Amino acid sequence: MSQLFVPQGYVSLLSVKETEYAIVMIKDFFQLALSTELNLTRVTAPLFVPQGIGLNDDLNGVERAVSFPVKDMKDKPMEIVHSLAKWKRVKVTDLKLAPGFGIYTDMNAIRADEELDNIHSLYVDQWDWELVLDETERTVYKLREVVKGIYRCLKRTEFYIYDRYPIITPILPDEITFVYAEDLQKSYPALSPKERENLVAEKYGAVFIIGIGSPLADGKAHDGRAPDYDDWSTETGDGHRGLNGDLIVWNPVLNCAFELSSMGIRVSPDSLRTQLTIRNCTEREKLFFHSKLLKGDLAQTMGGGIGQSRLCMYFLRKAHIGETQVSVWPETMCQQCANAGIMLL
Repeated sequence: MSQLFVPQGYVSLLSVKETEYAIVMIKDFFQLALSTELNLTRVTAPLFVPQGIGLNDDLNGVERAVSFPVKDMKDKPMEIVHSLAKWKRVKVTDLKLAPGFGIYTDMNAIRADEELDNIHSLYVDQWDWELVLDETERTVYKLREVVKGIYRCLKRTEFYIYDRYPIITPILPDEITFVYAEDLQKSYPALSPKERENLVAEKYGAVFIIGIGSPLADGKAHDGRAPDYDDWSTETGDGHRGLNGDLIVWNPVLNCAFELSSMGIRVSPDSLRTQLTIRNCTEREKLFFHSKLLKGDLAQTMGGGIGQSRLCMYFLRKAHIGETQVSVWPETMCQQCANAGIMLL
């Protein structure tokens, strides 16, 4: 069900025209910062992939992909991507990139089953990136290192916008804090995962929660994660599990935790088998992507997605993602936004 939160007394700091210009500034600046920070080359990406080969992102395994038949290919079905989580790993393998180098791309997706609210849209735009690793780098220490690099890009972008729009003052802390989903659950067992996120995001300003997808002490995962791209089951060597996580900041406009990115070290053949077994979907082993991975034909990588509209929404202090992208919304939500001075594009 669609839900809208209207911040009391909300007033957009920028006009629609200023917002459109600032969106371009943020996107141009951040992608260059990301590219140079992580040694990423820009590549062109697909909007759709063949159905039934295991290449699309399955998200939580229940969301329906938008599909269509191709007339000139005997009605062969294609799917609009949910994200490029698995496609990128095939791409960097084909490019034969060396460890320490990778790719990024503009990913555009349609998620028809998304519950529409202030931060969720049918239209998803993000920078999808993938970095080739040496096998010895499959560690939580490498994960932290890359997260810190991405956070530096966020900090630079925040100053860049402030330098041009002084009304938007910087609020990100100097450093990002790392916490394990397992430790959060143990410390706050009575709280829901979202309540735990709100608590630590407000406390620290910016956090990276490690271990998204693996069952916690209460038998539930902190949040959903597909079994076939991020590694959320491998032990980290310090009593925890998971080589992936979410980058979350505190959003003072919406007064809640605000996810900007999801990322992780990708599954190895062994962790893929483990996670497919945990999720009771070992039949996927026969699919194109999974069979290549299990045979050792894909490079070891880490990667993730960084929401473009969310990033703009955060840096421009917007109350609704529709203020930084064009999509469609329920009529009642459009009217509520209009009444509250939230200017949907």
